Amino acid sequence: MNTSRRGLLTGAAATLAAGPALARRQDTLRLTGSFVQGGHAIGTTWPGALIFVDGEALATASGTGVFIVGFDRDQTGSVAIEARSGDRSIRRVIDIARVDFPSTRINGLPAATVTPSDPALLERIRREVALKTEGFASRIDADHFSDGFSWPLARFRISSRWGSQRILNGTPARPHYGIDLAAPQGTTILAPAAGRVTLSQPDLHFEGGLVLIDHGQGLITAYLHQSRIEVEAGQDLQRGDVIGRVGMTGRATGPHLCWRAKWRDRNLDPSLFIRA
Repeated sequence: MNTSRRGLLTGAAATLAAGPALARRQDTLRLTGSFVQGGHAIGTTWPGALIFVDGEALATASGTGVFIVGFDRDQTGSVAIEARSGDRSIRRVIDIARVDFPSTRINGLPAATVTPSDPALLERIRREVALKTEGFASRIDADHFSDGFSWPLARFRISSRWGSQRILNGTPARPHYGIDLAAPQGTTILAPAAGRVTLSQPDLHFEGGLVLIDHGQGLITAYLHQSRIEVEAGQDLQRGDVIGRVGMTGRATGPHLCWRAKWRDRNLDPSLFIRA
């Protein structure tokens, strides 16, 4: 099992030692990150360069040449990342390591949170999906992710790993795209990195109290099951600002924070953004 392989690609050791500015002048592409399923690459290249992933234009480097690319849970094989600026282009291919995701069973959940059937409830869920879709569509012009992340709780126990295959009340469900951090009810939740709040909803059917934060270039993190929310949509946050409090609202069997991340339409493991 390979769950935390981190990598670095560069044109030459001397270029790496000289720093990103020299790397860009020498037309090299520098990639760091976690090259695993659910991981990511943070790159440095020409400022404003268009970034292609497997031939598809998906991102634009910042004014300092920084960009991010995410790898979905089910990503396999290799990924080609290419930067283009004017008549210049450079391409790197990286291998994505597989992760052995566990299977977990959760029983005793209310039927309405696993197999909802009431028409009024289904209509409520549709409205909430629209709200979440809008929040995840945010694209602020920033690269806050390049400064690294901290854990959103000071003290916690990991009660469920990211990416596990879930069986809810005996029914196979989607993989768990969050990492569950168990902590006492009311524990303070802190912003792990700077960003802008794109959604602040206190009572969604599945997520309960939910906050979404845009860290730039399509990287959005989510904070579920909160008992109290202390931020508003449109608010700019710095690392360490209070987001809310741990709870067990929505589909939850005990107090915890479900922490999630998405890059565009790809589900990522947020814990891989934390630097030791």
